[in-house]
Amino acid sequence: MDRELIIRSNSDAVDFALLKDGKLIELHKEKDDSNFSVGDIFIAKIRKAVPGLNAAFVNVGYEKDGFLHYHDLGPQVSTLLKFVKRVSTGKQKDFSLKDYPFEKDIDKDGSITDVLKSNQSILVQIVKEPISTKGPRISSELSFAGRYIVLVPFSNRISISQKIEDKEERDRLKRLVKSIRPKGFGVIVRTVAEGKKVAELDRDLQNLVNRWTGMCKKLYKAQHPTKVLGELSRASSILRDMFNDSFTAIVTDEETLYTQLKNYVGKISPQKESIVKLYQSNVPIFEKYGIERQIKSAFGKTVSMSKGAYLVIEHTEAMHVIDVNSGNRSNKAKTQEDTALEVNLISATEVARQLRLRDMGGIIVVDFIDMSNAENRKTLYNHMRDEMSDDRAKHKILPPTKFGLVQITRQRVRPEMNIKTREENPNGNGEIEAPIVVINKINADLQKHIKKGHKNLSLSAHPFIAAFLTKGIPSPRSKWFFDHKRWVKILPRDAYTYLEYHFHDKNGEIIS
Repeated sequence: MDRELIIRSNSDAVDFALLKDGKLIELHKEKDDSNFSVGDIFIAKIRKAVPGLNAAFVNVGYEKDGFLHYHDLGPQVSTLLKFVKRVSTGKQKDFSLKDYPFEKDIDKDGSITDVLKSNQSILVQIVKEPISTKGPRISSELSFAGRYIVLVPFSNRISISQKIEDKEERDRLKRLVKSIRPKGFGVIVRTVAEGKKVAELDRDLQNLVNRWTGMCKKLYKAQHPTKVLGELSRASSILRDMFNDSFTAIVTDEETLYTQLKNYVGKISPQKESIVKLYQSNVPIFEKYGIERQIKSAFGKTVSMSKGAYLVIEHTEAMHVIDVNSGNRSNKAKTQEDTALEVNLISATEVARQLRLRDMGGIIVVDFIDMSNAENRKTLYNHMRDEMSDDRAKHKILPPTKFGLVQITRQRVRPEMNIKTREENPNGNGEIEAPIVVINKINADLQKHIKKGHKNLSLSAHPFIAAFLTKGIPSPRSKWFFDHKRWVKILPRDAYTYLEYHFHDKNGEIIS
């Protein structure tokens, strides 16, 4: 399994494409004006506490106030408030917390008005970016994420990632962290720390303590609201959270970003520094790696898959609904139940990819093809869980119902990635599907007809589509010949609409 991170820099944004064996699985955009990213920390003021919501609205500088719920305060919020007040006025100049007295934990079922007052200064961290008409969701339980560990101020807990299942390794990591943990700070050990030595963990820990100290220095007489700590760039945070030995290339077309990435990879994995490359070519970087083509074909309402199956993705106010269709799939050698299972497994893999690709969150309902066999439903459920195991967003999957419905909840911390795949109609008013979407449908139909044994096929299509299929070296038609050993005669038809096409058999009869 090879992973590649391809980064395209524009004048106002940076696009990140994560490829797995050449297939696009994640797409991110970082804009220059993105001042409210997940992980950013602000010194802010409480606007007002609302007992009915058991939450407070906090002015973080966004047009809509940040939303701080009581359960996001953290048990030691009283200590945090006192610390911020002392540092802001210059009374507290030691930021180590080793001798700082902790207040009593707040009541976990208490009221927001017992803890927070209007105009009070507080440190808050963005946990969910502004989405639609809502302001950012914030927390006052701060955390500093590193490569191997997460540092939590005003805590004494040591937690180990649940994904590290080996008991001896968990005990080893707990002993190591206990020996290096600074007093007054809690530590969460991340999954990638498995098998790492104490020196690597300590180096990561010291970097995080330095970030905490640097942030505290900015609090003295700081304006409210002010960002006092920015999260790493999107590229660095992706590498921090996902980088491993399966990465084979990190490519960017921007020289400054190339230098930053090379230095970052050199720190976290010196032996992998050589995979960071600067792209220099007249061909756009996303075109070179086939990303533009995948974007056009993956973000539409209908998503084609192998063996003729396809998904239909609908977005409603309350949830996302995904319908699985077998399309023209037919296999006489198997039972209907076996065919349903095969299509469902292919679809589960694509659904997991689509959730990450579009960063879909909230409630997702997937309507798989009905299966009467309970063992097959269990196989589908386990496969869905395995496919989503790499997903960094918190999620929960329920087993399929008897109707074939799978319910998924997935954490949403950023606005959903939504790319327009329809384009202006070159022949008149309105919009049409992007050409590549039409080509993908033609490819799927061609494979279907070849499997059925049709020979001497011909294709009638709009002149634009016909030209696309026959031009270039190699042309798409030439690739069909190499793949299927069939030469398809292509006939331009002026009377056809842009999206219209028909395959004909050797007798000239329309077969699709």
